[in-house]
Amino acid sequence: MLNNELSKADSGEVALNTREQIQGLQNFLVDNADEVNIVTHQNSDAFPLEHSFADGIYVRQMKMSKDSLVVGAIHNHLHVWFLLSGCITVATEEESLEYIAPCYVLSTPGTKRVIYANDDSIFVNVHKNPTNCEDIEELEREIVSATFEEYEEYINKNR
Repeated sequence: MLNNELSKADSGEVALNTREQIQGLQNFLVDNADEVNIVTHQNSDAFPLEHSFADGIYVRQMKMSKDSLVVGAIHNHLHVWFLLSGCITVATEEESLEYIAPCYVLSTPGTKRVIYANDDSIFVNVHKNPTNCEDIEELEREIVSATFEEYEEYINKNR
């Protein structure tokens, strides 16, 4: 099944309709990572990140090369992302949509996304940052969860 989903991704037809499929794809990629063709860390040469800060706001920009694939973390908060250039397909457990720049999307919390770059693309996430923290690791702990279980714990703790 995973190889079939990867072949769909290669053709630009990302279609993952359950949490298990999305998590399975992520596990497959992590298990087969060589840190050249499949990378498991952020801000790699394959996916360069830029971080910017404004009063109460954290802005994170990522570049993706054509035909690359990212399995994102689960965002804990409602936020906005902008596609500045390119074309991407974003698959969630609910739907798979193609976005062509320029556009912006309201991103709901608790969603894990698989992002396929149909073209070289640049997109930006804009997150609240009420303490004006500039420590990326600390921001990550507040902004995202690695698993659905971690997300549920975060939500229950912050009710």
